[in-house]
Amino acid sequence: MESISLLLGEALSPYQVTLTPSGIQGECRVTLRNAIGEIVVERKFNQAQLSDKRLLTDVVDGLHRDVLIAEGRLEPCVIAALRNAAQDKLLASRN
Repeated sequence: MESISLLLGEALSPYQVTLTPSGIQGECRVTLRNAIGEIVVERKFNQAQLSDKRLLTDVVDGLHRDVLIAEGRLEPCVIAALRNAAQDKLLASRN
């Protein structure tokens, strides 16, 4: 889990990343703090998402998006467009 924490720390720099066990089924809480120590984003993931390289990439992308939203650097219209794109991708994969 320490190596995953280091990878997340590098990918989400300059935010301080803390990875702590959370839950009885192996869930982990990922907390991102800014330079003054305030929590910017806090999310819970299952262990499989953090162990698989492809899923870990999705986790990092999601956390990066969440940071942008939390800091007001991502406009609501962009959020809607991202949701629509994700939904279209999901529908396409089902066909």
